[in-house]
Amino acid sequence: MVDELGADRTEASAPEEGVAGSAPLTEPKRSRRARGLEWIVIIVVATVVALGVRAYVAQDFVVPSTSMWPTLQVGDRILVNKLAYDLHGIHRGDIVVFRRPPNEHCPPPEVAYLVKRVIGLSGETLSSRGNHVYVNGRLLHEPWLPSSGADLGTPIPTTTVPKGDIFVMGDNRVFSCDSRIWGPFPQGYVVGHVVLRIWPPSRIGLPG
Repeated sequence: MVDELGADRTEASAPEEGVAGSAPLTEPKRSRRARGLEWIVIIVVATVVALGVRAYVAQDFVVPSTSMWPTLQVGDRILVNKLAYDLHGIHRGDIVVFRRPPNEHCPPPEVAYLVKRVIGLSGETLSSRGNHVYVNGRLLHEPWLPSSGADLGTPIPTTTVPKGDIFVMGDNRVFSCDSRIWGPFPQGYVVGHVVLRIWPPSRIGLPG
């Protein structure tokens, strides 16, 4: 008989007793050593894949300070896309993780990586008046800041960003040690683009 989907539903008859080949198939027994080797191979392959992803695709970091508050808070775990800038250029407003530039001399503790927001791009001239940032003499619209605005704290000395460099600042500007103090730095120091807050659960989401 054929059902509505066209599958053959004819039942197979039970093998007759004594017919050659009618014995049920059994899985060959494997030694403990073989099973152990199989698990070792699985673990090694999984580890290599995980390390490859971490090295070349994405990596998580923990935010160590309040310099990006309220966008990022101390203890937030963030996911960084390490391939982002292989596909397109760095954009103003991006939050980036980067290796500590050699001319960064902020108060300790020293850390290997920092996280800030890109404010100035290669060839642009930055300055400030009051609590406002200007790029090439034009007021910068900053939707990532609180609607009430933010105290700039340390002013921006008039700075022209060298070719291939970027200028970064923390969102919590009164308490951020950034390019206003130690200047622009080469884009090659950038590890990647912060694309997601992944911990704690209450703060999972886009970083803004």
